[in-house]
Amino acid sequence: MKYEDFPKEIQPYLYPKPQGHMAYVCLGCDGEFDISQLLYTCPNCGNVLLLVDKNTSHLEAIDGKTWQRIFDYRRMLNDPPLKGIFRYYEFIAPVIPLDLIIYLGEGHTPLVKANQGLIKETGVEFFFKNDGLNPSASFKDRGMACALSYIHYLAKEKNISDLIAICASTGDTSASAALYAAYLKDIVKSVVLLPKGKVTPQQLSQPLGSGAKVLEIAGVFDDCMKVVEHLAEQYNVALLNSKNSWRILGQESFSFEIAQDFDYEVGDKAVVVPIGNAGNITAVISGFLKFFRAGIIDKLPKIIGVQSEHADPVYRYYLEQAPERRSFKPVAVKPSVAQAAMIGNPVSMPRVIRLVEEYNREAGQKQVFVVQVTEQEIMDSMLIANRNGHIVCTQGGESLAGFRRAIDMGYVGSAEIGVLDSTAHMLKFAVFQDMYFNDAFDPQFHITPRPELQNAPIEVKPEGLDTFPAPDKLLHGEEIDKFVKETAKEIARILGLEQK
Repeated sequence: MKYEDFPKEIQPYLYPKPQGHMAYVCLGCDGEFDISQLLYTCPNCGNVLLLVDKNTSHLEAIDGKTWQRIFDYRRMLNDPPLKGIFRYYEFIAPVIPLDLIIYLGEGHTPLVKANQGLIKETGVEFFFKNDGLNPSASFKDRGMACALSYIHYLAKEKNISDLIAICASTGDTSASAALYAAYLKDIVKSVVLLPKGKVTPQQLSQPLGSGAKVLEIAGVFDDCMKVVEHLAEQYNVALLNSKNSWRILGQESFSFEIAQDFDYEVGDKAVVVPIGNAGNITAVISGFLKFFRAGIIDKLPKIIGVQSEHADPVYRYYLEQAPERRSFKPVAVKPSVAQAAMIGNPVSMPRVIRLVEEYNREAGQKQVFVVQVTEQEIMDSMLIANRNGHIVCTQGGESLAGFRRAIDMGYVGSAEIGVLDSTAHMLKFAVFQDMYFNDAFDPQFHITPRPELQNAPIEVKPEGLDTFPAPDKLLHGEEIDKFVKETAKEIARILGLEQK
């Protein structure tokens, strides 16, 4: 839709100009720091940071209903900077000029309603939000689009080139970081650290294909993260993990999209997300809070965070009901099929603690819950979902398992509607499906395949044939006729077909 065809009263709002005043705010000492430098932790006390817009007058000058109209009309624009997560520009990073925004097709992933069989099985209506349909096939692209857009802006402002961008990853972050860095290859060079042997072949292929320098080290993700943090503290590199506050801002778009796709009525929704490094649940909570405070939504949805029993430090923290007695303790992780969630010391935990408190206070009641699920439940749930027309990854299976657990515990009622985050495309985790089908899991996973969920190809080779086609051997005449007839007859037998 062309600019002149939009309503006159909406036209001034369609193309936003930089007008925010962003600052890093420390969650430990409340110190504030300018965004003219890349900061990941507080220079004073070492705590994690949140990015805050200190000038909210441009948000407050517009009422919630008008914001709804602005976003709904922007949906009709065909201008790349506003087609992705920056449709919600004013609520994400309103300091980056539109011509420096990186858009690779991220955001606005579909909500797919569960079929009646799945709804009947859970007893509650729900949708999967398929974030595996982002460009690098995971939700990480939301945050990376924001982080790399900011780096693009900073590089232009300070005439920077050949910047090394580095991240630790279990797979998805590295794929996303390498992809977006490749788009800015004249400015940014991508380096990723992976725990050796802990990343699927599909995920490993992605940063390699984007030209990143891939470094494999011993240990698990938490060990890689410690090395990356040390590098960011001691050397001139750009950290692209969720410790980077710009990443959190981009991932808030997940909440904004859910609100818009449900016509801004989310009070009856329960949003289910795997916790992992805690950056995503931080962003989801923060995003809904922003829309609530601006009057764009009038109620806050429930948030259900999910952790595997093999990596559950956040779940253990919230087992203590009295806030004053809670004490966060990292855990040693065990092997998990939900690899992106296999993190025992999430860097965003201080953000979670602060934002959960704010969220429950704004809601006037407890609206954030954390549940624990087993590895068996994660794998079974992934396969069950995909047997019912979805493309969820193991983290999506974790969301479904967590949703069912939340229903059982009374956190979600039958009149509510679930929105389940499937963080990546299932093809990234096909290796775990193969292990399930072939009963090849290491005992450490504690997974026993259910026969009704296993599947395998069936070779069709009729006994009455002694000549078969091959790439270098075509059949002709009676030979091909016999092959077709006997093969079809054998397939009919396998399928129990009746002849016409």
